Amino acid sequence: MMTTPWPPRHTARRPLPPRVAAPREPVDPARIGRRVVRREARGMDAGLVAAALEEARFEARQASRYEDLADDLRGPAELAEWERIAALLAEAPAGTRYDPDADDVVQAELAAHAAAAAREAELREAVRIAARANHLQVLRDLGTLDQAEPAEGDEAVRDELTRRAGGYVQADVDAWLAHALAAHRGHYRDPAAREAAAGLLTPPVLAHAALLGELLRLVPDADADALAFAARLAATEPEAVGALATLLVL
Repeated sequence: MMTTPWPPRHTARRPLPPRVAAPREPVDPARIGRRVVRREARGMDAGLVAAALEEARFEARQASRYEDLADDLRGPAELAEWERIAALLAEAPAGTRYDPDADDVVQAELAAHAAAAAREAELREAVRIAARANHLQVLRDLGTLDQAEPAEGDEAVRDELTRRAGGYVQADVDAWLAHALAAHRGHYRDPAAREAAAGLLTPPVLAHAALLGELLRLVPDADADALAFAARLAATEPEAVGALATLLVL
């Protein structure tokens, strides 16, 4: 007798936070070559640089004989850098020794690279915030946001969610952060993170967290529903709620 198999069971799974891979800086052989030359040339006078330049020219002539080195970028970059440094010292007073820290070209390149690195870091942070906001949005839709632990940078994620909502306050996200801050959950276990939150979260969220912290201290077994009034008070009168939290400490 044939039996009809039961359809497979599907159990709900909590979505995993998206992983954002940090892009790696591409290798630049020419830049590496220039850095090597500058490191070797540090402290050299014009005579030593001239000798190094002749050696670099000899190596360039030798390399030109080999087809597999035709696409080499580092060698020509090193030669060009030795030529530039030699010209720089030729115009400098006699006895001057090369110092990359006093080289305007080098310093301009370093400044440009630092600016590019800062822009790349901002881009990576924006990607991370967007991915984390997507993840928290999924948890909200599933009704499991309160089970998540806040992570470093979630204050900026809160701002992103508020921006996406057209500026409307995300009450559930604010309540989640306030509860976590009051209970020292997630990255708020670190006192430094709690201290930093004072400059990253809005006054209503901070007031809500302060009041929750004192109420939980006085009534440890109180559940979230019983303390829901704290969020409403904090949203309308954050200064008064802060004052009340301070009074309860006494």
